[in-house]
Amino acid sequence: MTNAASIKPPPGIVIASRESALAMWQARNIEQRLAALCPQTTVMIRGMTTQGDRILDRALDKIGGKGLFVKELEEALAMGSADIAVHSMKDVPMVLPPGFEIAAITEREDPRDAFVSNRYASLAALPAGSRIGTSSLRRESQLRARFPQLAVEPLRGNLQTRLKKLDDGNYAAIILAAAGLKRLGLADRITAILTPDESLPAPGQGALGIECRAERADVIAMMRALNHDPTAACVRAERALGRALSGSCQLPLGGYAQAEGSQVRLRGLVASQDGTQVVRAELIGDARDPETLGAELAARLKAQGAAEILAALEKQ
Repeated sequence: MTNAASIKPPPGIVIASRESALAMWQARNIEQRLAALCPQTTVMIRGMTTQGDRILDRALDKIGGKGLFVKELEEALAMGSADIAVHSMKDVPMVLPPGFEIAAITEREDPRDAFVSNRYASLAALPAGSRIGTSSLRRESQLRARFPQLAVEPLRGNLQTRLKKLDDGNYAAIILAAAGLKRLGLADRITAILTPDESLPAPGQGALGIECRAERADVIAMMRALNHDPTAACVRAERALGRALSGSCQLPLGGYAQAEGSQVRLRGLVASQDGTQVVRAELIGDARDPETLGAELAARLKAQGAAEILAALEKQ
């Protein structure tokens, strides 16, 4: 077995990134950390536009799911025009294409959802019929379950575009990931943070992943220093849960794990889009084997009613 410490870092690293402000913040964060880690390695960012960025008039679950945000970046890796791609882990499909791997998962930012409104202090304060915008079936189903009197409407576009639609009066409130707002210095736009009990986060939410070709031992060895083991264990558990439930944009699925010493506490949720069916469960397992924990929680959710929701979804 090759000793990772003996593998020389590559002379240069090209980072493939989407061109939104948030994606570029994420890429620059990794660029700065790599420059400090290996000053002898030249690091640069290659901005790209993905199909998910171009198609903004349809919901993600109608056009192919979150993989549309990573496909072009993976093509750059495959062609050798980039060495790594930086992703928000909640945008990465549960199953990677053959020949690719996540080389590192960095320490997590706030994984929770944020309620953003210019007029109302909380979801409970919204009058019946209020329009609330979200891009996620996971959020939509949980909103409909708790507040069936609200009008949940689709909301696409980058973070700034979504905030502008709120400011223009198109919505009474919107739900966004807290991590993105905080990373871009927009924490003051957060009206209220939703607890995991109120809105269970998506698998990988708040965590950044670094993807590369599996054959790039030099890159994998270099990225290892950026991996945050507790976060990685949690995200691996969440993604295993998603894989076992055939997680995609078509399934309202929540998965959130927290490291507790040598163990991981994993919470999961499967719901119907209209919020009339919501199944929740949680398990605690060994942090050294997060994939088993995720699979076990998926089995528990299926036994408690998620299997029926999945079966109904497949018939649509």
